[in-house]
Amino acid sequence: MQHLQRGVTLGGLVIGLFILIIVALVGFKVIPAYMEYGTAKNAIQAVARDRQGGSVQEIRKAFDARAAIDDIKVVRAQDLEITKEGGDVVISFGYRKEVPLFSNVGLYFDFAAKSK
Repeated sequence: MQHLQRGVTLGGLVIGLFILIIVALVGFKVIPAYMEYGTAKNAIQAVARDRQGGSVQEIRKAFDARAAIDDIKVVRAQDLEITKEGGDVVISFGYRKEVPLFSNVGLYFDFAAKSK
């Protein structure tokens, strides 16, 4: 009786590894952009929670202090939009991030966050 062989051919293995490497390289370049966004979003949420009764200048100063500690460079205090909705302070921002991949190919991401 013959046994059927099972498994991946060498060609299939090479193609699978190639796809895996491309996905990993793109991921390594894209993940830091999302981490920066997450850090900035957490910062505005913390400032909005802590400074409910503060003025616009106090909120901007508090964000600058948090940005210095958390090393946030993508959003500055001047870029924040500070409003009040129903007695709560709402801080928002938006920016575009370009992530170069290789040669003249890159990705654009539009990030926007709101504290509420």
